[in-house]
Amino acid sequence: MDERTRRTLLLPVLALVWNQLVYYTGGFLGRDGPFLRMGLPLDRLVPFLPWTVSIYFGCYFIWAVLYVLMARQDRTAAYRFFWADFLSKTVCLFFFVFLPTTLSRPTVAGTTLWDALTRLLYRIDAPRNLFPSIHCLVSWLCFVGARNHRSFPRWAVWATALMAVLVCLSTLTTRQHVAADVAGGVLLAELSYAAAGLPRLLRPYARQMNRLCGGTQD
Repeated sequence: MDERTRRTLLLPVLALVWNQLVYYTGGFLGRDGPFLRMGLPLDRLVPFLPWTVSIYFGCYFIWAVLYVLMARQDRTAAYRFFWADFLSKTVCLFFFVFLPTTLSRPTVAGTTLWDALTRLLYRIDAPRNLFPSIHCLVSWLCFVGARNHRSFPRWAVWATALMAVLVCLSTLTTRQHVAADVAGGVLLAELSYAAAGLPRLLRPYARQMNRLCGGTQD
């Protein structure tokens, strides 16, 4: 197995493992609150649309494809993207533990497929770990990575941007998040990618990943 293949397999798996550790550790350590409510009057203007749960769930498949594509870039670009992912999730962990938030969800009494899926979502995902929104963070980071991907065609960049916007909106219309969570996720994606591009921060991470992936040192 060559270095690029190992990188393509290893980087997304490490990102997934860290994501799960952050989510569940943050939820566990912050479980006793006190919980802050960050809803604004703007949030009450957003309609509740159960059918958008299809976007909320469907984006997982798109993320998987995009994270693999990001890992297949040249090493420097790939390491920058996944270092940004690691940094941003670490910041999320801090907020989940020390600034836990919550929100009120509607009662979903409908009988459609989308109503049933929304009820399922509410059962498996407690209203915690809200700020910043990981859904918005990951989707926007995919867009940031795509617009900096040298071989991505322009239509793919715009498609990734549309996906990110739709996911952000779906977090509001499913009542999974409030506007502050969305803004926090988008801003964190941009700042983390910028920070990950700083040579002083990127080099140590790149050296460790090179060792794991069997690459040569730059």
